Amino acid sequence: MTAREGVSKPQTCVAQTGAGVIALAPVDQPWADRLGPVDTALPPPVLRHCRLHPRDPPPPSAIRPFFTPVPVRPFPTRPSRPPPIPSLFSKLLSLTPTTAVPHSPAPPPPSPATMARTFFVGGNWKCNGTKDSIATLCSTWKESGAGVAGGPVEVVIAPPSVYAVSAAASLPDGYQVSLQNTWTGKGGAFTGELSAEMAKDCGINWVILGHSERRHIPTIAESDETVATKVAYALGAGLKVIACIGEQLEEREAGNTNAVNERQLAAIAAKVTDWTNVVIAYEPVWAIGTGKVATPDQAQEVHAALRAWLSANVSPSVASSVRILYGGSVSAKNCNELAGKEDVDGFLVGGASLKPEFTAIVDSHKHAKVPVSA
Repeated sequence: MTAREGVSKPQTCVAQTGAGVIALAPVDQPWADRLGPVDTALPPPVLRHCRLHPRDPPPPSAIRPFFTPVPVRPFPTRPSRPPPIPSLFSKLLSLTPTTAVPHSPAPPPPSPATMARTFFVGGNWKCNGTKDSIATLCSTWKESGAGVAGGPVEVVIAPPSVYAVSAAASLPDGYQVSLQNTWTGKGGAFTGELSAEMAKDCGINWVILGHSERRHIPTIAESDETVATKVAYALGAGLKVIACIGEQLEEREAGNTNAVNERQLAAIAAKVTDWTNVVIAYEPVWAIGTGKVATPDQAQEVHAALRAWLSANVSPSVASSVRILYGGSVSAKNCNELAGKEDVDGFLVGGASLKPEFTAIVDSHKHAKVPVSA
């Protein structure tokens, strides 16, 4: 504690402490009311250490009878603030249930049965054709008015790779071109292979991968893992993929149709995250080129099982939007009935795609049960 001078009256003591300021003055001095804030809780020993102006203080017993602390002045009361102007948010909160802003819940996602998927017809020429035969076939298709530009169907033809570019220039308006295979990665020292980048460089945007003939011909024998790697790489390079799956006759007779298809599809799903540019082609191996064909009900059963697997293991949205084609001895005679099944979104056609009747298969989109989008 320190003492300070500066009080104008000789009988006044002002003492300053860490707890505040105390002013002492004679009781009969009215000006004592005007002194500053006072700490009335200051203990009596403080009085013994004050200096009086102008001389040293007398003993404490002589000070106490003549001085008294000045009362503490209360702080002035802060004027009340005007009520705030109601905001738009507070007005909305005050709305009654009868006047509340109506809320429309988001519509549920479309079910697989009602999801619009563009009908798709692919033609796989395999290792067939010549320059002359391709030119003749394309000319015949054009004369029949087979163009599909802007129509509610997508048509993709896969010639042998050496004819792909010339065929693209000869096909009807709106027909696209696909390769029948690409390599697992970039180009390099891989004699006989074609890379996805080469396809893009030639203006080709599609590729067929995992066809049963590449899976089961002994000299090729592509595994599920190889097919999945090719699919993932092609997609990453900007190609669209027709991914083929399907069971052999002995696997169907053993009741393993779904298990085989799911195994092949699971390998692809393990490497693919974006299914936007994937079309699945279910081709029962026992029906390819044999003249045997799965009945429309058999095809629908397998397609529905594939869509259910995608919903459970990939996502419901992928299951609703991905197109699942049927391939296996499709012809102009059976295509309309097959197209009428709700989970059959088109066809991957083999031998019939080398004939004029292929345009009739393209027109089967008119019989599709599921609404199609252009």
